[in-house]
Amino acid sequence: MKTRLKLTILALFLSTLSYPLSTGFAQGSLAPPGAPAPTMKTLDEIQPRTPISAAPFTIMQPGSYYLTANITVSSGNAITIATNGVTLDLNGFSIFSTAPSATGAGILLGGGLSDITIFNGHIRGGVTNGAGIFSGVGFASGIYCTGSGLANVRVSHVSVSGCLDYGIFLSNDSSTAVEACMVQSVGGDGIVASTVKLSTVVDCGGAGIVGNRVTSCRSLSSSGDGLSATTAVDCYGYSDSGEGVYATTAQNCYGKSYDGVGTHVTTAQNCYGSSDNGGGLLATTAQNCGGSSGAGIGLDVLTALNCYGQSYSDSGFGIRAAIAQGSYGRNSAGGTGLWGYNVAIGCVGETDSGTGLSANIANSSYGSASGGGTAQFVNHKYNMP
Repeated sequence: MKTRLKLTILALFLSTLSYPLSTGFAQGSLAPPGAPAPTMKTLDEIQPRTPISAAPFTIMQPGSYYLTANITVSSGNAITIATNGVTLDLNGFSIFSTAPSATGAGILLGGGLSDITIFNGHIRGGVTNGAGIFSGVGFASGIYCTGSGLANVRVSHVSVSGCLDYGIFLSNDSSTAVEACMVQSVGGDGIVASTVKLSTVVDCGGAGIVGNRVTSCRSLSSSGDGLSATTAVDCYGYSDSGEGVYATTAQNCYGKSYDGVGTHVTTAQNCYGSSDNGGGLLATTAQNCGGSSGAGIGLDVLTALNCYGQSYSDSGFGIRAAIAQGSYGRNSAGGTGLWGYNVAIGCVGETDSGTGLSANIANSSYGSASGGGTAQFVNHKYNMP
């Protein structure tokens, strides 16, 4: 009796569990209703862009444009930007010109434009440098602005070569920038913009790079200044007949010239300049700087602090300064090692056969002449023999 009662109770308990278990694991149809619909948007849906497949082409409406292939013109301008708010992606392609007499520009900008970006491609002409004379077919300029007043204009990762006049000319309006570009073989200035960085110019007939602030650039010019800036940082400039680096303020820069001044600045810090026939480094104030000259003055400044200068000329000076402190000058001929024409403090001057150290007032300084010259010529000595 008891056993039958227990079995009845167990059956009733299991019957109460079967209903929720059967409904809890109920499933619908596992077959999908159809193919999944696409969820990704195309690039044109995200950022509508206009293709450019032939030239000449004029951009009249704001927007984004891109090259679909290499394009070539037989004369004049290839692409003209005539409105604000344009992004032009060269898309890795090249713009060519076969004009028999170099004219026009690869990309022409009107004056007064704003919010323009050009990037990622090449502009090529056929102009070459023959013994300082630039001639050939193609473009007059790579990227050229016809007037001033540009605002928020940027060119990046573009190479320009073989142009008769300019490489990249944006003028030096306050908000134009050129970044990571290369220019080679142009008859005029290589790059002109307010801000220029991480760029290289080789073989140009005018100034290599001209800007308000130039950073981490390298520029070589045949006749103009190698690099001209209000502020130059971490740069190298070379010129055959102009200044290697010409700036108001230069830091960590090296300028070299064959006939001109290697580095010519108002304030120089950690800089070096060299010249075969001109001055090595010319500055108002120089700190931790060096200069070398084959025929002139190695370092010519008003105030030299912890500097080095060397000259190889009988009439030159290793260092010539109004005030020299903690500096070393050497003349490897018959000139003067260090001339502190006002004051020399803690300085050393050496020469082979000229005057080692020359100063009006010298304190804790030393001069020597290894080839029979005058060790030192000082009017007033302090802490010196």
